[in-house]
Amino acid sequence: MYAFMAFLPILVTILLMVVWNWGAKKALPLAWVLASVVALTMWQMSIHNVISYSIFGLFKALDVLVIIFGAILILNTLKQSGAMATINNGFSGITKDRRIQAIIIGWMFGAFIEGAAGFGTPAALAGPLLVGLGFPPLAAAMVALIFDSTPVAYGAVGTPIFGTMSTLAGKFSEIGTTPEAFQMSLTKWIALSHGVVGIFIPLLGICMLTKFFGKERSIKPGLKTAPFAIFAGLAFVVPYVLIAIIFGPELPSLVGAFIGLAIVVIAAKKGFLMPKDNWEFPDKSEWEEDWKSSVDLGDVGESKMSLFKAWIPYLLVAVILVITRIPSFGLKGLLASQAIEVSNIMGIENLNYGFRWAYLPGTIPFVLVAILTHFIHGMNKEEVKTAWVNTFKQISGAAIALFAGIAMVQLMLNSGVNGAGLDSMLTEMAEAAASISGVTYPFFAPIIGILGAFMSGSNTVSNILFSSLQFETAHILNMPEVLIVALQVIGGSIGNMICVNNVVAVCATVGAVGAEGKIIRRNAIPTLIYTLVVAVFIAILVYSGFNPLG
Repeated sequence: MYAFMAFLPILVTILLMVVWNWGAKKALPLAWVLASVVALTMWQMSIHNVISYSIFGLFKALDVLVIIFGAILILNTLKQSGAMATINNGFSGITKDRRIQAIIIGWMFGAFIEGAAGFGTPAALAGPLLVGLGFPPLAAAMVALIFDSTPVAYGAVGTPIFGTMSTLAGKFSEIGTTPEAFQMSLTKWIALSHGVVGIFIPLLGICMLTKFFGKERSIKPGLKTAPFAIFAGLAFVVPYVLIAIIFGPELPSLVGAFIGLAIVVIAAKKGFLMPKDNWEFPDKSEWEEDWKSSVDLGDVGESKMSLFKAWIPYLLVAVILVITRIPSFGLKGLLASQAIEVSNIMGIENLNYGFRWAYLPGTIPFVLVAILTHFIHGMNKEEVKTAWVNTFKQISGAAIALFAGIAMVQLMLNSGVNGAGLDSMLTEMAEAAASISGVTYPFFAPIIGILGAFMSGSNTVSNILFSSLQFETAHILNMPEVLIVALQVIGGSIGNMICVNNVVAVCATVGAVGAEGKIIRRNAIPTLIYTLVVAVFIAILVYSGFNPLG
């Protein structure tokens, strides 16, 4: 009963957004109210705590809003400077085929940004770039989220893995291993499991694109890209798996994508394995209403600069992300320590919020690069003003949804502080799933990871919440702990396709506010396929008696 009541706000969110097509800015405030009622009655939380943790969620929402703001500002700046028109022409020079453009930008470039920054940044960057090339905003949002899945386990230079390990301290001696051995084995099996599906994710994403946004409304034009799409999958997955096995969790997505991007762009230019026909969206006059932007994004303007100069802002973003996220460069700790602190919110001890303004990718590099671009591209005052004004207009639609959604998540995360003696709402849900699953647990484990990511918007947070539970459940069921924890991390990665925060963020950056439910409903298809294949792969290993740690 408690697990069901804890799940009720999530269920209402899913029904309102997915079944009845409510926008996130209407559905999420209602879901927060329901979560508050459940917390006050079933969990017997005090009104003071409900308000306090909700306010903490409002603060946390600022982090996401800053990332969205920066991503939109870069896009608007490039439009006003004329760079986006040049970039558009540049991609047309590689290929005019929208399917291949989606693979290069959404899959390869997105994976590189995921490896460097994570936390929803790839879709927020790749989505607007695709829109600038002429993709329907809804299509750009959908495909960018699908592609931002396989790289996520090693996003932000391995942060999700380190989040997992931070919750498992002290548990390794009971299974006769060391933290170092467990982490290397975990990293290896996450990569191998992701790799099994990741090879086909570009093809799956393109089939979704042609099915929902093509003139034919069929997967057939998507299947025609199979040779190139699978090649693009291999170009990323092979180095990704090898780097994970040899070097550990920091570099698989970052370096794997860097290698794969070069391979795929060269192959596309030479026409290697490319489809014989060019595929295009229907004419704009034939687009359905919800394909379009709900706000005026402006056009891409006229091309008036070299391709290299146009790409300088994105190159700067990539370089700055790399040097500020890899600890050995020495900047990560310095930037992360720059924070505006709010301590003991509403008098609750240790309920602290730190606005890490220098480490958020929304400020450095996004806003920083946007400001530098004003000078690099020689923009006049009117162009600069238009870029900033349009950005503030576009972000307003996402603010309500994010504030309400993250307030609800923080309330549910912290609901373990209650008068009923219950675990937090999310833990109650996870424990219920574990208790009823038994030998079928390998099929439940990734769903718990997806649930954590769906609500929190982060693979890292999902791992911190549930990795310990997954480890203990595997131990009780006499299953290999490494493989079950791997399913947790993989589930959190898959959940990126449908998690509320990321969907709201990408919809805001491409101007598809109000279409969040439709994206979640459609992206549930690749989410289910991905989850089932990975679960079967790991289940075969578990049921065969294989134990990676011996």
